Amino acid sequence: MKNFCSLVCNRVQQNCLFIICPRKARGIGGLLLFSFLIFNSLFLINPNLAQAQDYVRRAPDLDRLTQELFAEIESDEVPYEDLYETLLQYYQTPINLNTATREELRALLLLTENQVSNLLHHRELNGELLSVYELQSIEGYELRTINRILPFVSVLSSNQNAARGSFWQRLAHEDNNALYLRYERVLQQRRGYTAPTLYQGQPTTRYLGTPDKMVMRYRVSHSKDFSLGFALEKDAGEALTWNPKNGQFGADYWSAHVLLQERGRLKALALGDYQLQFGQGLLLSSGLGVGKGAETITTLRRSSVGVRAYSSLLENTFFRGGAATYQVAPTVQVTGFASHKNVDANLQQTLDSLAQYSEFTSGLLYTGFHRTAAELASRHRLAETIGGGNVGYTSRDGNLAIGATGVYTRYSTAILKRPEPYNRFEFSGRENLALAVHYSYVWRNLLLFGETARSTGGGLGTVNGLLASLGPTVDAALLVRHYTPTFHTLYGNAFSENTRNINETGVYVGLKVRPVARWEISAYYDQFRFPWLRYRAGAPTDGHDALVRVAYAPTKTSLLYAQLRQRLKPQDLPAAELITLDPYRALPLPGDQLRQSLLLYFNTAVSPALELRTRLQASRLRYDRELAWHRGYVLAQDVSYQLNRAFKLTARYSVFDSDDYDSRQYIYEPDVLLAVSLPALYGQGTRVYGMAEVHLNRSLTLWLRYAETRYRHQDTVGTGLEEIQGDLRGEVKAQLRVKF
Repeated sequence: MKNFCSLVCNRVQQNCLFIICPRKARGIGGLLLFSFLIFNSLFLINPNLAQAQDYVRRAPDLDRLTQELFAEIESDEVPYEDLYETLLQYYQTPINLNTATREELRALLLLTENQVSNLLHHRELNGELLSVYELQSIEGYELRTINRILPFVSVLSSNQNAARGSFWQRLAHEDNNALYLRYERVLQQRRGYTAPTLYQGQPTTRYLGTPDKMVMRYRVSHSKDFSLGFALEKDAGEALTWNPKNGQFGADYWSAHVLLQERGRLKALALGDYQLQFGQGLLLSSGLGVGKGAETITTLRRSSVGVRAYSSLLENTFFRGGAATYQVAPTVQVTGFASHKNVDANLQQTLDSLAQYSEFTSGLLYTGFHRTAAELASRHRLAETIGGGNVGYTSRDGNLAIGATGVYTRYSTAILKRPEPYNRFEFSGRENLALAVHYSYVWRNLLLFGETARSTGGGLGTVNGLLASLGPTVDAALLVRHYTPTFHTLYGNAFSENTRNINETGVYVGLKVRPVARWEISAYYDQFRFPWLRYRAGAPTDGHDALVRVAYAPTKTSLLYAQLRQRLKPQDLPAAELITLDPYRALPLPGDQLRQSLLLYFNTAVSPALELRTRLQASRLRYDRELAWHRGYVLAQDVSYQLNRAFKLTARYSVFDSDDYDSRQYIYEPDVLLAVSLPALYGQGTRVYGMAEVHLNRSLTLWLRYAETRYRHQDTVGTGLEEIQGDLRGEVKAQLRVKF
């Protein structure tokens, strides 16, 4: 057994002047001396941390992480909820720093490759960490990094699960065991909930259900051991229906999973709903991808985390069936999976009797809404069957990882896109087979990684990158990708400018510099090209995306940064700019859409109980040949006050102004646990919200939230069935957590 005292001395080398080991000290005097030495050892590591006698993990600050990870939120189509769900999953089942592999540490998205390597090297030399604060003695772990990862990591014994007893005992006594009940509603009446009127003798479309949204979620889990849970959701406008023949069991959406891990050679077994991620996510990617953001280095590469439990409310980003990972050799793991579920699609009959397919769909529907008769008619109409697997090799030192992945997809009805020029190379038919190989290699301060895949029809996709620590204060990244117009991956989400990995070639260069203490400069430049037509782009085009952020942390509890971003992405010009190349057809003329944005952010803790955040976000947009800019901005002030351990209040007041919908501003709002709020602000007006978090007792926690948007110079809010008469839209939300 290692001598604890000499170990502590080794881990604080430059600060440890001397230490006496009370090997033979006995009784109260020996115990007091031993406690004194431990206390002073921690004090020598960092005097500020000596004040904290116990390490208590605090809830993750998702608002601040959002500012640090994302460059700028430009759309509500990105599944941010999936990423938040992943971060919250790490919070509820934190990564054990004493057993985490290189891939698991990478998956946090918050550590550089150099920091990962230094932690693994430290473990190899000194054995298991004794405390999370020991990270300060590892090169590259400054206080800002440690504070960022604290909510998502733990320091436990490597055989901690075995010491907790049998599986049923561990399940019965697990602390991470909770039920969530959520209710939310828009207070004003929307057109979709009014009585139908007649139009040309037919009743107009209306929602079939009530305006209430209700969610029930339950999960019990432990890191690297097990996870069991279910989720039920009824969206606003959906009806509660019990019709098992049509797959309707009360709530419109339901999900359940069972995940067992680390059962000898059986590393993972998932039943029900699950996600998969291998390589760089070219074929299989879960919610762990961020892509381009203000974090210009660590979020660039993906991690092969394999099988993960799925407990989110997104209705289209998961597999349903079973998956298992088995270790066939110390360095080789094999994963197999099978999935079958029904997805939303609008089926159509072929009018041509000589056509290859008598029935087809133009594409899958991803909204997850089933509120009207038309939406219900498309619910779960298409059967999707997917099967495949992965074989992965990881060297004993963890520096080299290679693998191969295969995914076969079959639909019950053919997918045939509309006969538009930009759809010429889109996926069509019932079946798709995609094969890929991926690699990752660490050499000194360099990380090389990549994945190359081929799909049915010969489509090719490849993404390859390099991360380098050029010095203690300089990190750089380079990534090259190429996705042909005929490359089809249905569950992939590798790095790209588009939302899908198709029809794109690009080069990304990223840099992060810490010139002096408390200062950090991040920048990237991404040059991309689309070799074939896209929606709203009637010709091959190219563009670029560039960002610079300067951040300053004057204190441990304050952060100030300024960010500039420019994005040039061509698309078809408005109708006024059309040119007529054919007397019978007007073709759009591709032009440049230039978007420039500014972001100023300041976060400070005035006291342990009071925190203030100020955010100014502005952008301007201009189309080619236009002289005028489309401008928009939002100024938001947040206040967070922790009255005591049982009560916390968070509020925001914001003012926004935008010329039109194209210059709208997306701004992340703190919400109840496991929920995401990302309103789009356009026109002129104010946005306010207030949220109270109340710990009623050790088992019950209640969240109450009210938010409203008040518009100026508008008589209605929203469009279509979401239209509200008046200038105000208010929302209420309540959530109760019951811990068992």
